[in-house]
Amino acid sequence: MKRILFPTDFSEAATNAFGHALAFAKKIQGELILLHSYPVLPMDDQFFPENFKMVYDTVELTEFDMFKEEVPKLHTFATACNLDKIKMTHRLMEGDLIENIKKCVAEDEIDFVVMGTSGVTDWDAVFVGSNSGDVIIGIAAPVLCVPLGAKYKPIKTIGFTTRYRDKDKKAISTVLDFAKLINATVKCLYVKTSDSDVSTATIEEWKIEFKRQPIEFFMVESEESNTAVLDFIGDKNIDVLTMLTYKRGFFKGLFQPSYTKKEHPEFHIPILAIHID
Repeated sequence: MKRILFPTDFSEAATNAFGHALAFAKKIQGELILLHSYPVLPMDDQFFPENFKMVYDTVELTEFDMFKEEVPKLHTFATACNLDKIKMTHRLMEGDLIENIKKCVAEDEIDFVVMGTSGVTDWDAVFVGSNSGDVIIGIAAPVLCVPLGAKYKPIKTIGFTTRYRDKDKKAISTVLDFAKLINATVKCLYVKTSDSDVSTATIEEWKIEFKRQPIEFFMVESEESNTAVLDFIGDKNIDVLTMLTYKRGFFKGLFQPSYTKKEHPEFHIPILAIHID
């Protein structure tokens, strides 16, 4: 059974992402592990020798009480969605969020991470030091990041951008495994600019290598890569866009508020982040 880690701070963005996590778990007949992480109290006991333990215990108890209060709400949410049969376990952990996620991924043999992101510009939050941005860089398991504006719908088409580099093949294989689990197809886009160095022979080799897989390859000639990708998302009805972590700089430019809100107001879709060294 596949295991899905769902880190939550019980915010609106997290609750929205929880709906996606539940539906994903049902689709792949997986189980959810809910993680709530809270930071270590930033105090030095040498300066508070008398009341340090009391303060620390109070903070710990407060987090535990919130956890006990909020978790049943998630179960109620699952019941309302008729998804209460999905196996769910819970972890309350003190410490750094990223380190706790890494620990869970290793100890619980996590296959996927699903988490929400929010911010004034939704996806821009991923690239300006948010928790989601740190997670997609540091976690080996694929991470499905769900912006607050993304309402759940079945994933039928997954977008993938490439420049036909060798290391993209490993990522494509990971995405294809994900797609097969949910009966989706992958649509791969190459934006050819005036300084592109990819040969026709290379493109044909890739098509032959993946010809028995649920993937289609597309090429668009354009000097505006951002616009080409966003047009591709709309034209091909992309439900989830794949982001390779080594291309983070490109995606930072892609998710500009002027694009995502004005020219492409429909662009509130999840991102499947794949870590590639």
